[in-house]
Amino acid sequence: MDAKTKYKAKKIKMVFFDIDDTLRIKDTGYMPETIQKIFKELKAKGILTGIASGRARYGVPQEVQDLHADYCVKLNGAYAKDDQKNIIFQAPIPDEVVMRFKEWANAVGINYGMAGRHQAVLSERNDLVSKAIDPVYADLDVCPDFNEKHDIYQMWTFEDQGDALQLPEDLAQYLRLVRWHDNSSDVVLKGTSKALGVSKVVDHLGLKPENILVFGDELNDLELFDYAGISIAMGISHPLLQEKADFVTKKVEENGILYALEELGLIEKELHFPQISLDTVQGPKAIIKTNHGDLQVQLFPEHAPKTVANFIGLAKEGYYDGVIFHRIIPDFMIQGGDPTGTGMGGQSIYGDSFEDEFSDELYNLRGALSMANAGPNTNGSQFFIVQNKKIPYAQKELERGGWPAPIAASYAENGGTPHLDRRHTVFGQLVDQASYDVLDIIAAVETGLHDKPKEDVVIETIEVLD
Repeated sequence: MDAKTKYKAKKIKMVFFDIDDTLRIKDTGYMPETIQKIFKELKAKGILTGIASGRARYGVPQEVQDLHADYCVKLNGAYAKDDQKNIIFQAPIPDEVVMRFKEWANAVGINYGMAGRHQAVLSERNDLVSKAIDPVYADLDVCPDFNEKHDIYQMWTFEDQGDALQLPEDLAQYLRLVRWHDNSSDVVLKGTSKALGVSKVVDHLGLKPENILVFGDELNDLELFDYAGISIAMGISHPLLQEKADFVTKKVEENGILYALEELGLIEKELHFPQISLDTVQGPKAIIKTNHGDLQVQLFPEHAPKTVANFIGLAKEGYYDGVIFHRIIPDFMIQGGDPTGTGMGGQSIYGDSFEDEFSDELYNLRGALSMANAGPNTNGSQFFIVQNKKIPYAQKELERGGWPAPIAASYAENGGTPHLDRRHTVFGQLVDQASYDVLDIIAAVETGLHDKPKEDVVIETIEVLD
């Protein structure tokens, strides 16, 4: 996420969420447990929450209702209310337009549906209709005359024509089609959209568009993305929506909403520090076999995926076999990975140097495996292992400097090189005492000019344990 978007987040006072494939997966009904946490934390920070959906109130799943959003914009913006059911805005389709739409649908031989405030109905039910509508509104009644006694806020087409389906000219001046399913389009008033409904809530609250953050995934979110101060597209969003988005986050099942809000700083990131809880970490390990003993490391591909892939790729092709630790400084680190043995060479699996991967959960603690570099984003093949046993700072000093308490405690107790944090990519950690013993043995070898050992410390091979 770029700095400009993060800066704009400082103005956010309200967040609107789409439902299907945003808060929850439409086809399975799965909603991450983190969604409840998100709503609670936003409200605790005084940030209002809202739902902006194509669904009507009776189509909102119970788990979404239980979130108690402060405001709801339903039926693609045709209806808006607060959590106390006070109506903020409503825009039913004129009766004569509904009648003309039904005449046209019957004439061209397509089925349709109609949505009122408290109920939705179908003109007919068949397999095509059920496939489209049942995941959103299950068991709708068939009642083609429903509009004679009820206001209609939205309609649907049910057909297999896709974008080839077009309204006749006399209807197109009042209505528009918004495709949401291979076999169905929403039929809404021209000028009515989620953006309109949200704007009515924003005006009601005395806010501005720049105060609004929105999450969505489909074409009925396009206008809303144009309107809001910040727009976030889910990982499976329609390509046109992704083009408009300020940021494309992860999928629902990957906690995409939580990830985006943490990146924006609107929710405190829940940090886990794998280096100080290695027994809970899964994933690849590597054994750096040297002529002084073995160094076993746990790798962290979730935190530094490109760096770990580079290290594993080079190791498996034998790139490090016979390479020396060319720079050793006791009470600091041991550095290797350069086939030239000079500290001036080495190449990544990507051919060129690659970017840093800094994580808020990884630090240059004693025993950390980190990338050596010649400045920002210049990673190649060289790496170092932090050996320093003691630092001149107390835990409280580090905490005041911004280091998390568990990391500050580890630094104070075990040592490390905190001054290298955010300068070198950490991607692994020694896993056992035997490895630390070998590390200290290597760090104690006699060195000469440029901190190069007088007798070679050789990486015989690196074995990867996937």
